[in-house]
Amino acid sequence: QGQLVESGGGLVQAGGSLRLSCAASGRAFSSSAMGWFRQAPGKEREFVAAISGIAGTTSYADSVKGRFTMSRDNAKDTVYLQMNSLKPEDTAVYYCAARKGSAISSATGMYTYWGQGTQVTVSS
Repeated sequence: QGQLVESGGGLVQAGGSLRLSCAASGRAFSSSAMGWFRQAPGKEREFVAAISGIAGTTSYADSVKGRFTMSRDNAKDTVYLQMNSLKPEDTAVYYCAARKGSAISSATGMYTYWGQGTQVTVSS
């Protein structure tokens, strides 16, 4: 049974940066596609970024393209989300997720494993 644990959230001023980490354990995730999603109060959970399991291809939501970068370190079973030029509208709980397959997906239903989430708050 796989487990994902996010860290790195916090409070930051607009224009600042944060790096989220997601540590995987319990099964091999090195060939799994991984994703970051976020959910703001009163809104549905939305796709932020994903990275494929083999080639390391990345995909981003239009709202974060050019500001966020997702990467993975398979030796550490960890994925990262570097967030720069943060905006108040980026405020949300950020979730890490993993698929059983290696292909990227932006759909929440395609992910099997989920972390507990980490809060990111961007003040104006």
